[in-house]
Amino acid sequence: MNTYCRVFVFSSLLICGQMGLTEVWGQNMTTPALRKLQIAEFAITNLYVDKIDEEKVVEAGIVKMLSELDPHSTYSDAEEVKKMNEPLAGNFDGIGVQFNMVEDTLFVIQPVSNGPSERVGILAGDRIIAINDTAVAGVQMSSEEIMSRLRGPKDTNVNLRIVRRGVGEPLLFTVKRDRIPIFSVDASYIIQPQTGYIRIEHFGATTAGEFRESLTKLQKNGMKDLILDLQGNGGGYLNVAIDLADEFLEQKELIVYTEGRASKRSDFYAGGGGRFRIGRLVVLVDEYS
Repeated sequence: MNTYCRVFVFSSLLICGQMGLTEVWGQNMTTPALRKLQIAEFAITNLYVDKIDEEKVVEAGIVKMLSELDPHSTYSDAEEVKKMNEPLAGNFDGIGVQFNMVEDTLFVIQPVSNGPSERVGILAGDRIIAINDTAVAGVQMSSEEIMSRLRGPKDTNVNLRIVRRGVGEPLLFTVKRDRIPIFSVDASYIIQPQTGYIRIEHFGATTAGEFRESLTKLQKNGMKDLILDLQGNGGGYLNVAIDLADEFLEQKELIVYTEGRASKRSDFYAGGGGRFRIGRLVVLVDEYS
């Protein structure tokens, strides 16, 4: 099958303490410019009249340095990196509910199937009015604040006070937090005879496995042609995107290459063992892909 796959790699400068920076640490760290920064940081820390938060000052300096570059060069602190990586990791620790705030009321849209909340009896349509004795109904509280209260380490408990339609008194549930999966393939079905549809939200750690499982099921149901929907897909792990492209290409076809100002070119080729190499393929993208 002659299929041409374009992989667009949007490159940003990402600086964070959790990334592998072996090449950076191997460079000369005593250049005049870096020495100037070290002197400035030492002077601020030791000579300023008030005690300062050294970590906060350093991070502010990094943000300012990156503001001199292009708009795609950004700094993410450890907490922001954790939040960004969570969808890509394929899971998080929490109680397993989809919720929405409607007029200062926290509505349960749907509990995750076989998740902690469903196991204790929480239902779609329930209204959560308190989390661990803290009122969340009738108060101004952001979704981020709600999530920070609902999430926590696995096997820890959270108490929820819930109002349910048709039940006079509020109900009290104790939910033990557990590992909640985050699926990246959020739709997969036969859209018309012999034509399948798969939507991928992002390229995360579990995406390749989810895609192959969905593809196999559709093929068993008679699929010959495929619509692959990547609209709104903001990207993710490059190795996962390469792995998926390999499902559609002939052996030794170039998938993508990477090359940087200080790193030589690396080519990635298809292995030829893909599961979809006969049939028509339509890839849907938009400005957010």
